[in-house]
Amino acid sequence: MMADDATCGYVTLATRPREGRRRGRLCPMCAAVRRPRSPRRPLPYATGVAAGALALLAAAGGPAAAAEPDAFTLTDPRITESSGLAASRTHPGVYWTHNDSDDGPYVYAVDAATGRTVATVTLRGIGAPRDVEAISVGPDGRIYVGDIGDNLGGSWDHVWIYRFPEPAQLRDTTVTAEQFTVRYADGPRDAEALMVHPKTGRVYLASKKQGGGAALYEGPVRLSAAGSNTFRRVAPIDLWVTDGAFSPDGSRLVLRGYFGAQAYRWRDGRPEALGPVAVPLQRQGESVSFTPDGRTLMYGSEGRNSQVEPVALSGEQLPDAARRDDDAADGGTSGGGTAAGRPGEWSGGASSYGKGALVLAGATALVLAVRSLLRRGRR
Repeated sequence: MMADDATCGYVTLATRPREGRRRGRLCPMCAAVRRPRSPRRPLPYATGVAAGALALLAAAGGPAAAAEPDAFTLTDPRITESSGLAASRTHPGVYWTHNDSDDGPYVYAVDAATGRTVATVTLRGIGAPRDVEAISVGPDGRIYVGDIGDNLGGSWDHVWIYRFPEPAQLRDTTVTAEQFTVRYADGPRDAEALMVHPKTGRVYLASKKQGGGAALYEGPVRLSAAGSNTFRRVAPIDLWVTDGAFSPDGSRLVLRGYFGAQAYRWRDGRPEALGPVAVPLQRQGESVSFTPDGRTLMYGSEGRNSQVEPVALSGEQLPDAARRDDDAADGGTSGGGTAAGRPGEWSGGASSYGKGALVLAGATALVLAVRSLLRRGRR
Protein backbone atom coordinates (compact mmCIF):
# COMPACT_ATOMS: atom_id res chain seq x y z
CA MET A 1 0.00 0.00 0.00
CA MET A 2 1.05 3.58 -0.56
CA ALA A 3 2.39 5.48 2.38
CA ASP A 4 0.69 8.69 1.45
CA ASP A 5 -1.56 10.16 -1.20
CA ALA A 6 0.96 12.21 -3.15
CA THR A 7 1.28 9.75 -6.00
CA CYS A 8 -2.24 8.81 -7.02
CA GLY A 9 -4.38 11.46 -5.43
CA TYR A 10 -6.14 9.03 -3.03
CA VAL A 11 -5.88 8.77 0.76
CA THR A 12 -5.14 5.24 2.04
CA LEU A 13 -6.99 3.58 4.84
CA ALA A 14 -3.83 3.62 6.96
CA THR A 15 -3.02 7.33 6.73
CA ARG A 16 -6.18 8.66 8.43
CA PRO A 17 -7.59 7.71 11.80
CA ARG A 18 -10.84 5.80 11.67
CA GLU A 19 -12.83 8.70 13.01
CA GLY A 20 -11.41 10.99 10.36
CA ARG A 21 -12.26 8.85 7.41
CA ARG A 22 -14.80 9.97 4.88
CA ARG A 23 -16.90 7.69 2.78
CA GLY A 24 -15.45 7.16 -0.68
CA ARG A 25 -15.05 4.64 -3.45
CA LEU A 26 -12.36 1.99 -3.36
CA CYS A 27 -9.44 2.68 -5.62
CA PRO A 28 -8.89 -0.40 -7.80
CA MET A 29 -5.13 0.22 -7.96
CA CYS A 30 -4.17 0.84 -4.36
CA ALA A 31 -7.13 -0.17 -2.17
CA ALA A 32 -7.40 3.38 -0.89
CA VAL A 33 -10.36 5.54 -0.17
CA ARG A 34 -10.87 8.38 -2.64
CA ARG A 35 -9.92 11.82 -1.44
CA PRO A 36 -13.01 13.91 -0.60
CA ARG A 37 -14.34 16.12 -3.35
CA SER A 38 -13.00 19.59 -3.78
CA PRO A 39 -15.04 22.34 -2.09
CA ARG A 40 -18.25 23.43 -3.78
CA ARG A 41 -17.81 26.04 -6.46
CA PRO A 42 -18.66 29.53 -5.26
CA LEU A 43 -21.94 31.24 -6.06
CA PRO A 44 -20.47 33.31 -8.95
CA TYR A 45 -19.91 30.07 -10.85
CA ALA A 46 -23.58 29.11 -10.76
CA THR A 47 -24.53 32.67 -11.63
CA GLY A 48 -22.21 32.52 -14.63
CA VAL A 49 -23.80 29.28 -15.81
CA ALA A 50 -27.23 30.88 -15.60
CA ALA A 51 -26.04 33.90 -17.56
CA GLY A 52 -24.56 31.64 -20.22
CA ALA A 53 -27.80 29.70 -20.48
CA LEU A 54 -29.77 32.89 -20.96
CA ALA A 55 -27.32 33.94 -23.69
CA LEU A 56 -27.92 30.62 -25.47
CA LEU A 57 -31.66 31.12 -25.30
CA ALA A 58 -31.32 34.63 -26.70
CA ALA A 59 -29.04 33.44 -29.50
CA ALA A 60 -31.57 30.79 -30.48
CA GLY A 61 -34.12 33.46 -31.25
CA GLY A 62 -31.99 35.53 -33.61
CA PRO A 63 -33.37 38.84 -34.90
CA ALA A 64 -36.97 37.61 -34.87
CA ALA A 65 -36.74 37.16 -31.09
CA ALA A 66 -36.19 40.85 -30.44
CA ALA A 67 -38.19 42.13 -27.52
CA GLU A 68 -41.77 42.89 -28.42
CA PRO A 69 -42.72 46.49 -27.60
CA ASP A 70 -44.85 47.03 -24.54
CA ALA A 71 -48.43 48.17 -24.52
CA PHE A 72 -48.97 51.73 -23.35
CA THR A 73 -51.86 53.88 -22.19
CA LEU A 74 -52.84 57.25 -23.66
CA THR A 75 -52.86 59.25 -20.43
CA ASP A 76 -53.69 62.68 -21.89
CA PRO A 77 -57.23 63.57 -20.69
CA ARG A 78 -57.77 65.45 -23.98
CA ILE A 79 -57.41 62.23 -26.00
CA THR A 80 -60.78 60.58 -25.56
CA GLU A 81 -61.45 59.28 -29.11
CA SER A 82 -58.08 58.23 -30.52
CA SER A 83 -59.00 57.28 -34.06
CA GLY A 84 -55.68 57.08 -35.91
CA LEU A 85 -52.12 55.98 -35.08
CA ALA A 86 -48.80 56.37 -36.88
CA ALA A 87 -45.24 55.65 -35.76
CA SER A 88 -42.95 58.66 -36.04
CA ARG A 89 -40.14 58.47 -38.61
CA THR A 90 -38.14 61.17 -36.87
CA HIS A 91 -38.59 60.45 -33.17
CA PRO A 92 -38.09 56.80 -32.08
CA GLY A 93 -40.68 55.54 -29.65
CA VAL A 94 -43.18 58.27 -30.49
CA TYR A 95 -46.62 57.74 -32.05
CA TRP A 96 -48.89 60.36 -33.60
CA THR A 97 -52.60 60.26 -32.88
CA HIS A 98 -55.69 62.49 -32.94
CA ASN A 99 -59.26 62.52 -31.77
CA ASP A 100 -62.29 61.70 -33.88
CA SER A 101 -64.77 64.51 -34.58
CA ASP A 102 -65.49 67.60 -32.46
CA ASP A 103 -61.93 68.13 -31.23
CA GLY A 104 -60.47 70.74 -33.56
CA PRO A 105 -57.31 70.85 -35.70
CA TYR A 106 -55.02 69.06 -33.22
CA VAL A 107 -52.52 66.22 -33.56
CA TYR A 108 -50.75 64.70 -30.55
CA ALA A 109 -47.29 63.11 -30.25
CA VAL A 110 -47.29 60.41 -27.55
CA ASP A 111 -44.22 58.82 -25.96
CA ALA A 112 -44.79 55.06 -25.90
CA ALA A 113 -42.48 54.65 -22.90
CA THR A 114 -44.73 56.74 -20.65
CA GLY A 115 -48.01 57.22 -22.53
CA ARG A 116 -47.65 60.97 -22.04
CA THR A 117 -48.24 63.57 -24.74
CA VAL A 118 -44.90 65.21 -25.55
CA ALA A 119 -46.14 67.62 -28.23
CA THR A 120 -49.42 69.06 -29.48
CA VAL A 121 -49.49 70.33 -33.06
CA THR A 122 -52.22 72.81 -34.02
CA LEU A 123 -53.03 73.00 -37.73
CA ARG A 124 -53.81 76.36 -39.29
CA GLY A 125 -54.66 77.31 -42.87
CA ILE A 126 -57.41 74.69 -43.11
CA GLY A 127 -61.16 74.75 -42.61
CA ALA A 128 -62.97 73.30 -39.61
CA PRO A 129 -62.36 69.52 -39.48
CA ARG A 130 -65.55 67.45 -39.70
CA ASP A 131 -64.61 63.82 -38.98
CA VAL A 132 -60.87 63.13 -38.65
CA GLU A 133 -60.32 59.38 -38.84
CA ALA A 134 -56.77 58.51 -39.88
CA ILE A 135 -53.12 59.55 -39.86
CA SER A 136 -50.03 58.36 -41.74
CA VAL A 137 -46.40 59.44 -42.21
CA GLY A 138 -45.14 59.63 -45.79
CA PRO A 139 -41.65 59.07 -47.23
CA ASP A 140 -41.37 62.82 -47.75
CA GLY A 141 -41.19 63.35 -43.98
CA ARG A 142 -44.68 64.83 -43.86
CA ILE A 143 -47.68 63.77 -41.82
CA TYR A 144 -50.99 63.13 -43.61
CA VAL A 145 -54.24 63.52 -41.68
CA GLY A 146 -57.46 62.12 -43.13
CA ASP A 147 -60.62 64.14 -42.49
CA ILE A 148 -62.39 61.39 -44.41
CA GLY A 149 -65.16 60.09 -42.16
CA ASP A 150 -68.81 60.56 -43.01
CA ASN A 151 -71.13 59.76 -40.17
CA LEU A 152 -74.07 60.43 -42.49
CA GLY A 153 -73.31 57.27 -44.45
CA GLY A 154 -71.49 58.72 -47.42
CA SER A 155 -73.54 61.81 -48.18
CA TRP A 156 -70.78 64.41 -48.46
CA ASP A 157 -69.59 64.91 -52.01
CA HIS A 158 -66.03 65.59 -50.86
CA VAL A 159 -63.71 65.10 -47.89
CA TRP A 160 -60.23 66.42 -47.07
CA ILE A 161 -56.65 65.40 -46.41
CA TYR A 162 -54.30 67.69 -44.49
CA ARG A 163 -50.52 67.55 -44.73
CA PHE A 164 -47.71 69.15 -42.73
CA PRO A 165 -43.99 68.45 -42.10
CA GLU A 166 -43.24 66.25 -39.11
CA PRO A 167 -41.68 68.60 -36.51
CA ALA A 168 -37.95 68.20 -35.93
CA GLN A 169 -38.43 69.00 -32.24
CA LEU A 170 -41.16 67.74 -29.98
CA ARG A 171 -42.90 70.72 -28.43
CA ASP A 172 -46.27 72.39 -28.66
CA THR A 173 -46.40 74.27 -31.93
CA THR A 174 -48.69 75.66 -34.63
CA VAL A 175 -48.00 74.80 -38.26
CA THR A 176 -49.50 75.83 -41.58
CA ALA A 177 -50.93 72.73 -43.24
CA GLU A 178 -51.84 72.03 -46.85
CA GLN A 179 -55.43 71.02 -47.55
CA PHE A 180 -56.44 68.64 -50.35
CA THR A 181 -60.00 68.07 -51.53
CA VAL A 182 -60.86 64.42 -52.16
CA ARG A 183 -63.65 62.88 -54.23
CA TYR A 184 -64.34 59.25 -55.15
CA ALA A 185 -64.76 58.24 -58.77
CA ASP A 186 -67.82 56.10 -57.89
CA GLY A 187 -69.53 58.53 -55.54
CA PRO A 188 -69.34 59.50 -51.84
CA ARG A 189 -67.97 57.02 -49.32
CA ASP A 190 -67.58 56.78 -45.58
CA ALA A 191 -63.92 55.96 -44.85
CA GLU A 192 -61.72 55.63 -41.79
CA ALA A 193 -58.42 54.38 -43.22
CA LEU A 194 -55.72 56.46 -44.92
CA MET A 195 -52.36 54.92 -45.85
CA VAL A 196 -49.37 56.58 -47.53
CA HIS A 197 -47.08 54.12 -49.29
CA PRO A 198 -43.58 54.51 -47.78
CA LYS A 199 -41.80 54.15 -51.13
CA THR A 200 -44.00 55.79 -53.75
CA GLY A 201 -45.71 58.37 -51.52
CA ARG A 202 -49.05 57.53 -53.09
CA VAL A 203 -52.09 57.91 -50.85
CA TYR A 204 -54.72 55.17 -50.43
CA LEU A 205 -58.09 55.21 -48.68
CA ALA A 206 -60.23 52.28 -47.57
CA SER A 207 -63.98 52.72 -47.24
CA LYS A 208 -66.05 51.02 -44.59
CA LYS A 209 -68.32 48.11 -45.48
CA GLN A 210 -71.51 49.44 -46.96
CA GLY A 211 -73.66 48.85 -50.04
CA GLY A 212 -71.87 45.74 -51.27
CA GLY A 213 -68.63 45.91 -49.28
CA ALA A 214 -65.63 48.01 -48.48
CA ALA A 215 -62.99 48.86 -51.06
CA LEU A 216 -59.47 50.18 -51.41
CA TYR A 217 -59.10 53.43 -53.34
CA GLU A 218 -55.98 54.84 -54.97
CA GLY A 219 -55.24 58.55 -55.18
CA PRO A 220 -53.39 60.35 -57.96
CA VAL A 221 -49.63 60.02 -58.22
CA ARG A 222 -49.30 63.39 -56.48
CA LEU A 223 -51.94 65.24 -54.50
CA SER A 224 -52.83 68.70 -55.76
CA ALA A 225 -54.04 71.59 -53.62
CA ALA A 226 -55.69 73.08 -56.74
CA GLY A 227 -59.02 71.46 -57.58
CA SER A 228 -60.13 67.97 -56.54
CA ASN A 229 -58.16 64.76 -56.19
CA THR A 230 -60.09 61.78 -57.53
CA PHE A 231 -59.60 58.42 -55.80
CA ARG A 232 -60.39 55.30 -57.84
CA ARG A 233 -61.41 51.85 -56.65
CA VAL A 234 -58.62 49.27 -57.07
CA ALA A 235 -59.71 46.28 -54.94
CA PRO A 236 -62.66 45.05 -52.87
CA ILE A 237 -62.07 44.59 -49.14
CA ASP A 238 -64.14 42.10 -47.14
CA LEU A 239 -63.89 43.90 -43.81
CA TRP A 240 -65.55 46.70 -41.89
CA VAL A 241 -62.40 48.83 -42.10
CA THR A 242 -61.56 51.23 -39.27
CA ASP A 243 -57.89 51.83 -40.11
CA GLY A 244 -54.92 50.57 -42.09
CA ALA A 245 -51.15 50.83 -42.42
CA PHE A 246 -48.32 49.97 -44.79
CA SER A 247 -45.21 48.24 -43.43
CA PRO A 248 -42.08 50.44 -43.37
CA ASP A 249 -40.67 48.66 -46.45
CA GLY A 250 -43.97 48.91 -48.33
CA SER A 251 -44.29 45.16 -48.91
CA ARG A 252 -47.27 44.57 -46.60
CA LEU A 253 -50.61 46.26 -46.00
CA VAL A 254 -52.76 45.61 -42.94
CA LEU A 255 -56.38 46.71 -42.66
CA ARG A 256 -58.20 46.38 -39.36
CA GLY A 257 -61.81 46.39 -38.22
CA TYR A 258 -63.45 46.36 -34.83
CA PHE A 259 -62.89 42.64 -34.25
CA GLY A 260 -60.48 41.48 -36.92
CA ALA A 261 -57.72 42.42 -39.35
CA GLN A 262 -56.41 41.27 -42.72
CA ALA A 263 -52.85 41.20 -44.03
CA TYR A 264 -51.96 41.70 -47.69
CA ARG A 265 -48.82 41.41 -49.76
CA TRP A 266 -48.38 44.61 -51.73
CA ARG A 267 -47.33 43.83 -55.29
CA ASP A 268 -47.38 46.15 -58.30
CA GLY A 269 -49.69 48.58 -56.56
CA ARG A 270 -52.30 45.99 -55.65
CA PRO A 271 -53.07 43.95 -52.48
CA GLU A 272 -52.81 40.14 -52.42
CA ALA A 273 -54.60 38.58 -49.44
CA LEU A 274 -52.45 36.71 -46.91
CA GLY A 275 -55.16 35.96 -44.40
CA PRO A 276 -56.33 37.22 -41.02
CA VAL A 277 -54.14 38.83 -38.37
CA ALA A 278 -54.78 38.65 -34.64
CA VAL A 279 -56.45 41.66 -33.02
CA PRO A 280 -56.61 42.31 -29.26
CA LEU A 281 -59.99 42.65 -27.60
CA GLN A 282 -60.49 46.40 -27.24
CA ARG A 283 -63.25 48.78 -26.22
CA GLN A 284 -63.65 50.09 -29.78
CA GLY A 285 -60.85 49.12 -32.11
CA GLU A 286 -60.04 52.13 -34.25
CA SER A 287 -56.38 52.32 -35.26
CA VAL A 288 -53.31 50.34 -36.29
CA SER A 289 -49.66 51.11 -37.07
CA PHE A 290 -46.54 49.09 -37.80
CA THR A 291 -43.59 49.51 -35.48
CA PRO A 292 -40.54 51.02 -37.25
CA ASP A 293 -38.92 47.58 -37.65
CA GLY A 294 -42.08 46.18 -39.25
CA ARG A 295 -42.27 43.18 -36.92
CA THR A 296 -45.18 44.24 -34.74
CA LEU A 297 -48.57 45.86 -35.15
CA MET A 298 -49.69 48.43 -32.60
CA TYR A 299 -53.48 48.54 -32.16
CA GLY A 300 -55.30 51.52 -30.65
CA SER A 301 -58.79 52.08 -29.33
CA GLU A 302 -61.15 54.92 -28.55
CA GLY A 303 -61.99 55.96 -25.00
CA ARG A 304 -60.35 57.84 -22.16
CA ASN A 305 -57.11 56.18 -20.99
CA SER A 306 -57.30 53.74 -23.87
CA GLN A 307 -54.47 51.29 -24.45
CA VAL A 308 -52.26 50.77 -27.48
CA GLU A 309 -51.47 47.05 -27.65
CA PRO A 310 -48.83 45.11 -29.64
CA VAL A 311 -49.31 41.98 -31.75
CA ALA A 312 -46.19 40.37 -33.23
CA LEU A 313 -46.23 39.21 -36.84
CA SER A 314 -44.86 35.92 -38.15
CA GLY A 315 -44.57 33.87 -41.31
CA GLU A 316 -45.69 35.53 -44.51
CA GLN A 317 -47.26 38.38 -42.60
CA LEU A 318 -43.76 39.66 -41.83
CA PRO A 319 -42.60 42.34 -44.28
CA ASP A 320 -40.01 41.30 -46.84
CA ALA A 321 -37.24 43.33 -45.19
CA ALA A 322 -37.74 41.57 -41.85
CA ARG A 323 -37.83 38.16 -43.54
CA ARG A 324 -34.60 38.90 -45.41
CA ASP A 325 -32.94 39.86 -42.13
CA ASP A 326 -34.05 36.57 -40.60
CA ASP A 327 -32.79 34.59 -43.60
CA ALA A 328 -29.40 36.33 -43.42
CA ALA A 329 -29.14 35.52 -39.71
CA ASP A 330 -30.00 31.88 -40.50
CA GLY A 331 -27.30 31.70 -43.14
CA GLY A 332 -29.85 31.56 -45.95
CA THR A 333 -31.04 28.11 -44.88
CA SER A 334 -34.67 29.09 -45.04
CA GLY A 335 -34.51 29.52 -48.78
CA GLY A 336 -35.20 33.20 -49.21
CA GLY A 337 -38.08 33.24 -46.79
CA THR A 338 -40.28 30.80 -48.66
CA ALA A 339 -40.10 28.15 -45.94
CA ALA A 340 -41.92 30.24 -43.39
CA GLY A 341 -45.26 28.96 -44.65
CA ARG A 342 -48.67 30.34 -43.91
CA PRO A 343 -49.22 32.75 -41.05
CA GLY A 344 -48.85 31.04 -37.70
CA GLU A 345 -47.49 27.80 -39.27
CA TRP A 346 -44.26 26.21 -38.03
CA SER A 347 -41.70 26.24 -40.80
CA GLY A 348 -39.29 23.43 -39.82
CA GLY A 349 -36.01 23.17 -41.72
CA ALA A 350 -32.38 22.79 -40.65
CA SER A 351 -32.23 26.20 -39.04
CA SER A 352 -35.23 25.33 -36.89
CA TYR A 353 -33.48 22.18 -35.64
CA GLY A 354 -30.38 24.20 -34.83
CA LYS A 355 -32.38 26.74 -32.91
CA GLY A 356 -34.21 23.97 -31.12
CA ALA A 357 -30.91 22.41 -30.02
CA LEU A 358 -29.72 25.76 -28.70
CA VAL A 359 -32.96 26.26 -26.81
CA LEU A 360 -32.71 22.78 -25.27
CA ALA A 361 -29.06 23.25 -24.26
CA GLY A 362 -29.76 26.66 -22.81
CA ALA A 363 -32.78 25.47 -20.87
CA THR A 364 -30.86 22.48 -19.47
CA ALA A 365 -27.96 24.65 -18.33
CA LEU A 366 -30.37 27.11 -16.76
CA VAL A 367 -32.16 24.36 -14.80
CA LEU A 368 -28.84 22.97 -13.50
CA ALA A 369 -27.71 26.42 -12.45
CA VAL A 370 -30.94 27.09 -10.58
CA ARG A 371 -30.71 23.71 -8.82
CA SER A 372 -27.17 24.55 -7.73
CA LEU A 373 -28.33 27.86 -6.33
CA LEU A 374 -31.17 26.17 -4.43
CA ARG A 375 -28.81 23.56 -2.93
CA ARG A 376 -26.52 26.31 -1.69
CA GLY A 377 -29.48 28.04 -0.10
CA ARG A 378 -30.40 24.90 1.87
CA ARG A 379 -26.88 24.31 3.23
